Amino acid sequence: MLDLSRHKQLLALALPMILSNISTPLLGLVDTAVIGHLSNAYFLGGVALGGTIISLMVWLLGFLRMSTTGLVAQAVGANDINSQYRLLMQGGILALLLGIGAMLIQAPLTELALELSQASAEVSHYCQQYIAIRIYSIPFALLNLVLLGWLLGRRSPMAAMWQLIIANAVNIILDIIFVVGLGWQVEGAAWASAIADIAAFTLACSLVYRQLLKEPDFTPAKLWQGLNLSGLTPLLTLNRDIFIRSLCLQACFSFVTFYGASQGDIILAANAVLMNLLMLISYALDGIAYYAEAEVGKAYGEKDKLKLKQGVSLAFYWSLAIGLAFSIIFWLFGGHIISLLTDISQVKTTAEQYLPWLIALPLLSFACYLFDGVYIGAAKGKVMRNSMILASFGVFFPLWFITQSLGNHGLWLAFSAFMLARSLLLGLDYRFSKDF
Repeated sequence: MLDLSRHKQLLALALPMILSNISTPLLGLVDTAVIGHLSNAYFLGGVALGGTIISLMVWLLGFLRMSTTGLVAQAVGANDINSQYRLLMQGGILALLLGIGAMLIQAPLTELALELSQASAEVSHYCQQYIAIRIYSIPFALLNLVLLGWLLGRRSPMAAMWQLIIANAVNIILDIIFVVGLGWQVEGAAWASAIADIAAFTLACSLVYRQLLKEPDFTPAKLWQGLNLSGLTPLLTLNRDIFIRSLCLQACFSFVTFYGASQGDIILAANAVLMNLLMLISYALDGIAYYAEAEVGKAYGEKDKLKLKQGVSLAFYWSLAIGLAFSIIFWLFGGHIISLLTDISQVKTTAEQYLPWLIALPLLSFACYLFDGVYIGAAKGKVMRNSMILASFGVFFPLWFITQSLGNHGLWLAFSAFMLARSLLLGLDYRFSKDF
């Protein structure tokens, strides 16, 4: 761990993604801040619930990014450029088809989500208003996942960084213009996010095309040859397993929002503030996980187990350091950060009651983000799927059921145990697996 060259290599791959990933939850924080300073909590609740439903659609299909990264990284390790072309085209077509499908089912999905959440009439109204605008950018958001995954698999973190940072900057600027400047309230936040998705897609296409031009034998004809069924089975199998894994994950995350909505607008808004801060943790730790994805995938393609283990060990220590840093920051400054996000006194007071859970979560969960990256790089979706099923239905939901009498504290207890279970299950599998 004292090899400075390896630390520099990690930072060269991970730091651009940490910086760009942090811009994503910062976008959520700006959404929360501009809406949170409006006159009533139901504006914030509507955006939180609407954003959760849109995120549910996108994150359930997050396998488009994960599978592309893992398989492309292995193709890079095997020096197989034709597979890289094929994965780009097949992933893009799959994303487009799924995006159209998401648009078609958004109405019944929204109705189901509102019924499950038992949200107030005001929150339901603004939630529907938000989704009615955001839904049209879903195909672009899914295509962005494939393009981002392809760039990461090819170890091009700077290109991925600029794609995310510029897109999120567009969203933040439009948030301020539409919501604060023009007074469009919830509709303004939705339009800002939709336009940003389209801007991100345009930029990502440009960045990917520049990468393609670096290949000495690249021609558009070779790229279009990727539109075939050869090699599609491994992609679909991996996508299936990661989809089931994502479905379980989103069931738990969405339950936090829906349960909060059933407890009233104040609890819903307070949980939204804390979940946005949790996203800040996850996106920072994902930066190290992206390094693990690229390193493990390339080492797998090269069949170099020693290089793989060295990369995982290095990433583990960096993930631990980042998790500890976040816990200290939330312990020292958590109340001040909450005050920056909302000036609604009841929401601030309520969020501060549950702040200790947020302080503990970085240390409980840092390993699950790291090992997600390890197993994505190794393209072992089955392990990810099984561990997530056990953590969700063997830990989160049973523990919440047992601790319902604790109210929102019981919910955060179950969620914290869920994140710890993910860390332990993947970590133990890695420790005793013969594949690593």
